Parts: sequence; structure tokens; C-alpha cells
Amino acid sequence: MNWKDYYESRQIDLHAAASLVKSGDRVVAAHACGSPEPLLDALVQRAGALNQVEIVHMVSMGKSTYCKLENASSFHHNSLFAGGNTRAAINEGRADYTPCFFSEIPWLFRDGTLPVDVAMITVTPPDKVGNVSLGVSVDYTRQAALSAKKVIAEVTPHMPRTFGTSCLHVTEIDHFVLSERPIIEIRIPEIGVLEQAIGSHAAQLIQDGDCLQLGIGAIPDAVLSFLDGKNDLGIHSEMISDGVMRLTEAGVVTCRRKNLHNSKIIITFAMGTRNFYNWLDNNSMIECYPVDYTNNPFIIAQNDNMVSINSAIAVDLLGQVAADTLGAQQFSGVGGQVDFVRGARRSKGGRSIIAMPSTAAKGKVSRIVTSLEPGQAVTTSRNDVDYVVTEHGIAHLRGKTVRQRAETLIEIAAPEFREVLRESWQRKN
Repeated sequence: MNWKDYYESRQIDLHAAASLVKSGDRVVAAHACGSPEPLLDALVQRAGALNQVEIVHMVSMGKSTYCKLENASSFHHNSLFAGGNTRAAINEGRADYTPCFFSEIPWLFRDGTLPVDVAMITVTPPDKVGNVSLGVSVDYTRQAALSAKKVIAEVTPHMPRTFGTSCLHVTEIDHFVLSERPIIEIRIPEIGVLEQAIGSHAAQLIQDGDCLQLGIGAIPDAVLSFLDGKNDLGIHSEMISDGVMRLTEAGVVTCRRKNLHNSKIIITFAMGTRNFYNWLDNNSMIECYPVDYTNNPFIIAQNDNMVSINSAIAVDLLGQVAADTLGAQQFSGVGGQVDFVRGARRSKGGRSIIAMPSTAAKGKVSRIVTSLEPGQAVTTSRNDVDYVVTEHGIAHLRGKTVRQRAETLIEIAAPEFREVLRESWQRKN
């Protein structure tokens, strides 16, 4: 049977696709904007016929209705990165969170730590030789498909085709559901005065020819907005969005000085607007690889002048970073922060930046604290942190004593909290 016959013979509808999942199965869903929403919706419609189906994924940009209270006996979510639609279920005990570095998730599927019964993914239509692209979600999704007992793919022409190691052959997929659904879009965040101040400080630490890793949101976009005067920046990042597209079109991001993957933007997933997805489609400058490659600290470190920019919920005066829990409650996940902080630290000329507002709760709470709250997890250890940036300035922690760290961090805290932090630190020490 040739691949075209195979592909046509394996096309089914949503009801049939959902019926392939049995009670007790572990279902891994593709990540973020690559989430196969119609397949998950069809699965939830079968809730009455299912019991304790485990649904595993990182952040969900979809509806996540399997996390609702009324579906608790049918579905159990195992989160690898909490999001707005899954956070309540985790903190109320109806879902679980598994701590892990983003780079190590494919290993969990590959070595059988988390055996995959069903992988639900979203792909492009096949090309002339029968390859489909995972588009905006290669990350752990490709390994989930390779490890799964059953693979069900939503096929939509709206998924951008990406290069690198982003493809599967149709014969590696068991069933196909044809779709015309647009890929989930993310709005461009609004950049306020606060984000501009943080972005301006962080941009001072970026030099011509640096290779960048950035996340998504107002602060990373604010950093990008201050880079228009830079030259020949490179990108090796777990993800990109519209801001990188703008700088590439402006000639600021060229990747010409990269010593690894020269002239290429390297990512593992993408999130953005429809215009961004159109730019991503068949763009040979951009290559997508599985996350155990892009986020491997030893790979990251091969990029000279690697700069990682990540955010945090709180930083204590020892320099410990809490980025995934709010107090003892799970807020997000470790993601790739530690992967890139450690990769940048080992890069020739590399540096890592933790960028965050100095306060939370509309200015009522300092994000720079004497000590982290009881039960709050340390995401990035004090031994790994290089720079911390707020709207009030830059604190350079690498090579600093405990006393020096506290002093420089207090200087970039909100002014109204500085004296309290000094007094608290002196009492404690």
C-alpha cells in the first residue's frame, strides 16, 4: 500500500477518533497553540462512557473542559505546566502537577516513565512524499507520537509547515481527522510604562551578535522593542512570537554571527497571530527541533554569547528564583527557564537575565523578598542566577557574596519596600 492509499484509508470522523480512547488510557495532547482542540472536545463529549482517562500536556491554550468539576470522574489532568485553564483544577486537587524540566519531557515518554497510550496531535496536510509537519508544536509532541500505542492527528491546512525535525510520515500516524480549524492565536500583549522600563534595562545587557532566548508576554516583547539599534542578533529559543518576526523583517535578527545553526532561527514551538503563522509557514530561516535538543543545556551552551531572558514570581535576597509557584500553590511550571539559564551560563560570553516587575498586587506586595514563602518552590537556584532586572535597575549576582547579593537586590526593589527589606535582612542575619 502506498502512502496515499494509507492516508485515505485511515481518515475517520471526530466521533470515531474519540471512541479509540478507553477508560484508564493516558492521552498526551500536543502543546500550546498546537493543541488538537476538536479531538479533545470530542473526547469530553464521551465523558459519560469513560473513567479516569489521564490527559497529559504542558500549558493549554484551549478550553480544557476535561478539568471541569463535572468531568472529574471521567478525566484526570496531569499537568507538566499549569495554565489559566488548568490551574484551579490542580490547586483544588482534581488534577496533578508533575515537576520536570521542559527538555526532559520527551525522555519521560521514551523511557516508559510515562507510557503513552494515545497521542492527539495537530499537523499539516501531507507533502508530496507523505510527510506532515507538526508546525507550531514540535517540542514534546513529536516524541509523544513516536512513543504512543495510537496516534490520532487532526489535519488542518491552517497549521504552518516548519522545517528542522518537525515532520512525521503519515505511516507513523494511525488515524487522521480532516479539519479546517484555524490554529489558536495569541494576541500581541500591551506594553505599558512598567514593561518599557524593564525592557530598557534588560536591553542594556544585550550586545550586537548575541544569541537570544525569550519567552512570551509583555516583558519579553518590551525587551525586543528596545533592540532596533542592535545588529546581527541570533535566536536559539524554546519559542518565538510576533516580536521576533518584526525584528527579523527589520534586519535586526539575522543569525549571521551564530556559530551553531548559522543563519537559522532555532525553536521548539511557536505562538502568535495569524500574520505570524503566515510568516512562519515554509520559512526556511526557521527550524523547529524537539525540546530535548533545543533546550538541552549542553546544546544551548554551544551558542557563543547566549543570552536567556526569563521571568519570575519572586526573588529572595539570597538570589533564589521562584517562577512556578505562588506561595505553595502551583501557578505555572519550570518550563525551559533552568535549561536556558544553565546553558547561557556555560556559553562563551553568555549571560542569563531574570526580568520581572518589582511589585505585585497593584504595588502592595514586593516581588523581591527577604525569604520565599513557606512551601514556595525554588525554580532556579541562587548558584545559577546571573542578572535580575526590575523597572528600578539591574542587579548583577554572579560572583557576589551573600551580603552583596542582598544589597544589590534591595537597590532594585520598589523604593517603598527597601527599608523594610534592609531591616528584615539585618534581623535575619
